Amino acid sequence: MDGIILAGGKGTRMRPLTDDTPKPLLLVQGRPILEWSLMSLHGIVDHVLIVVKYLKEKIEAYMAQQTLFSHYTLVEQLPEPLGTGHAVECCQNNLQSDDFLVINGDDLFPHSALRDLSQHPFGILSVLKDNPSLYGVIIRDDAGNFVRIHEKPPADVYPPPVPCNIGAYKFTTDVFDYTLAKSARGEYEITDYVTHAVHDHAVHVVESPFWFPIGNPQNFEDAQSVDVTRWIPIVG
Repeated sequence: MDGIILAGGKGTRMRPLTDDTPKPLLLVQGRPILEWSLMSLHGIVDHVLIVVKYLKEKIEAYMAQQTLFSHYTLVEQLPEPLGTGHAVECCQNNLQSDDFLVINGDDLFPHSALRDLSQHPFGILSVLKDNPSLYGVIIRDDAGNFVRIHEKPPADVYPPPVPCNIGAYKFTTDVFDYTLAKSARGEYEITDYVTHAVHDHAVHVVESPFWFPIGNPQNFEDAQSVDVTRWIPIVG
C-alpha cells in the first residue's frame, strides 16, 4: 500500500519559523513533524510519497538521510499548488499499488487509527469536536452511512460533540475516475474526491482517539508537551 503525505504548503501562519524551514521539518519534541508522520505510517504502507513545493530541497535532503522508509518518492506540485485534491492528483502516476492513504503533513495522527483506516477501500478519519463551525462536519444518514461533509457550518446547526474531518483519507485508484472542479476558493479539494466517491462506494468513517493539528505557533508550542509517543510508536 502507498501512503501520501501532503507537505508542500508554505506554512504562512507559522512565520517566522517557516521563513527558512518547511513546516514539516519543524521540530516537535526533538523530531521533525515529518518524522512523526513517517512513524505513523510505518508498518502500514511500504511506499511513501511526499508532496513537496516550498523549500522542497530541504525535505529532499531530510528524506535522503532518514531510515524509516527506503522506498519513497518526492512528488512536486506542478506547475503550482492548486489545493489538496491537486496534490493527490499529482501523485497518480507514482502510485505503486491500487490502495493508498493520504494524510496532512502538519498534523499528528495515531498509528492505530491509520491502521484501522487502511482496512477500508474508501474511508475518512474523524474526531468528535465541540466547536464544529471550525471544521468540516461529517454527515451520516439514519443508518450511520457517510453522506457528505458540511464545511464550517454555523455554530448552532449541530449539537456538539460532532464528528469532524481531520485530514486523513483512504482511497483506491478508482478515485481518479472523478474529475474535480475548483472550489469557491479557487482550489481542487481532496474532500470533493470523498463526496464523489460516496455515490459509487461505501465511505467508512473511522473514529480516531487522538489528533493534534499544528496550524499556528500556539499549536506548535503546545505540541511540545503532548504525549505523542502514546499514539505514535517510536521506530528506530
